[in-house]
Amino acid sequence: MTGRFFRIPFNSIRFKLIVGVVLITVPLSLLLIYTNYYAIGVVRSQVADSNKKMMSLYMGQIDEQLRFAESYLMGLTIAEADFTGIENKVSESDRYFALRRLSNRITENMLNFKSVDGFFIYSAPNQYYMNAFREVTSYAERESVRNFIEDETGKATPNLPINRWYVQEIGEKYYLLRTIKVSNTYVGTWILFDNLMMPLNLIGLGDKGAALFTTNDGVPLVNAEIVKNNRLDVNKNLQHYYLTGDDHRYLVVGDKSAVGNFNLIALIPDEQILKNLPILRNIVNFILVGVLILLPVCLLLLRKTVLLPINRLLSAMKRIKDGNLDMRIQSFRTSDEFQLVYETFNNMMSQIQELRIHVYEEQMNKQKAELQHLQLQINPHFYLNSLNIMHTLARAKNYALIEEMALCLVGYFRYMFRSNLTFVSVQEELQHVRNYLRIQELRFPNHLRCTIQVPDYLLRTPIPPLVVQTFVENAIKHAVTMDELVLLTIDMELDDAAAAPTLQITIQDTGPGFPEDVLEEIRSGTQMTSAQGEHIGIWNVQQRLLLLYQSRSDISFANVASGGAVIIITLPLMPDMAKGERL
Repeated sequence: MTGRFFRIPFNSIRFKLIVGVVLITVPLSLLLIYTNYYAIGVVRSQVADSNKKMMSLYMGQIDEQLRFAESYLMGLTIAEADFTGIENKVSESDRYFALRRLSNRITENMLNFKSVDGFFIYSAPNQYYMNAFREVTSYAERESVRNFIEDETGKATPNLPINRWYVQEIGEKYYLLRTIKVSNTYVGTWILFDNLMMPLNLIGLGDKGAALFTTNDGVPLVNAEIVKNNRLDVNKNLQHYYLTGDDHRYLVVGDKSAVGNFNLIALIPDEQILKNLPILRNIVNFILVGVLILLPVCLLLLRKTVLLPINRLLSAMKRIKDGNLDMRIQSFRTSDEFQLVYETFNNMMSQIQELRIHVYEEQMNKQKAELQHLQLQINPHFYLNSLNIMHTLARAKNYALIEEMALCLVGYFRYMFRSNLTFVSVQEELQHVRNYLRIQELRFPNHLRCTIQVPDYLLRTPIPPLVVQTFVENAIKHAVTMDELVLLTIDMELDDAAAAPTLQITIQDTGPGFPEDVLEEIRSGTQMTSAQGEHIGIWNVQQRLLLLYQSRSDISFANVASGGAVIIITLPLMPDMAKGERL
């Protein structure tokens, strides 16, 4: 189908109609697609802006709680007397009671910190660890934090960041810690990210949506399964929303923490967002499906109602252009307009065919009349010269030659007046030539000698009359004089080397040959008719052969290097000779 389409000419009606339909439907489809995507983009942008504001608000609350907890820790280390006296206490009991009093105060103040899971105070030299925590924390979680603090502070070079909040993985869970060191005593607070997520679980992000914390490097701190299972990229710039995921697409929005190296991200399923546009999506999808279905249907309908009838008409016109005038368009079910065109076309072709037959018949009659006219042309000089010869023989009382001369003239003129013959046999043509040559021998005694060589199987070959005689007459007229003997030869042979066998006739004399200017004019095929009628015989033969054979015959004229002229006539054989039958 595609190859056939590209073979349609660009300037044809078929091409223009198809391109017109495509140019109408494709932009409309693209406009619908653009409208659909634009509406989806608007909804995504609104959802993203709404959720980003919510994430920023919640992140701001978390940062505010972290600053408050950090300020509390700083104030605790500076203004609390029990904390500053821990290192100065001499007895163990005093140090213990000081730590206990600090733990009680911190426990009393836990209600002021909604986001903090616990506080701790650890004296490394004495290995005293005191903590305060919320009830939502488990013993395992508290012990994990304690073991981490003790292990890190027990190292020769502790690796605890003491100037900022930092994310730490402890026991396959992620914690947010802030540690302050005063002398050999550590005071700090910790937050479990799982507990920090509890308020966010109430946000409606869909059944498959989720909120989560990540590090600045894109490592999920909670809900890592949803990131891994859907192959989500959560390590992009959060200033703008973006889509990620393979099988299920998610809209990612979020905000960075201002005090810690972590981010708060919301993962919103794209299908959840698009549920807000059910009617528009259904309408657009219905229209697009309708266009995709109707476009080939319209093209098929266009092809059946317009293109096929036009193609039938074009096919018929091409066959008529190739010469098949019998071509008619067959009747079939189509529109009334095309049926009228077909009927008119068939009637017109019938009239053209009849008119062409009439014109052809008229041309044939005209050619036949012209051929008869050409065949009836008689050289008046020959007729007068023949009478002079008979007069001379009568005065010499040579009755035998007079009788022979009269018989030759009778045969000559009887042959000339056979105007109703288009073809004669080679034997008849040569007999006529012999009659003519005998008359010329009586006119030019001892100055003309002729040799005729023709195979017997060619004697019945049909040729146009006067073809050989015309060139023999021309040779005698221009070559024979009373000064020297002229030899004239006539050879006929069958040339069967080519695909179509031909008859080749060679007429050669030993006279002076053709003048160069005359030879050029004869070869050009122009009519050379002087006031005395000279050279009309050659043009006569050329025209008759053209009427009879069109371009299948040929006549060549040349001069022989040793002297004289040579004419070679090539004629196509009749059907019986073309089969190889030698008559």
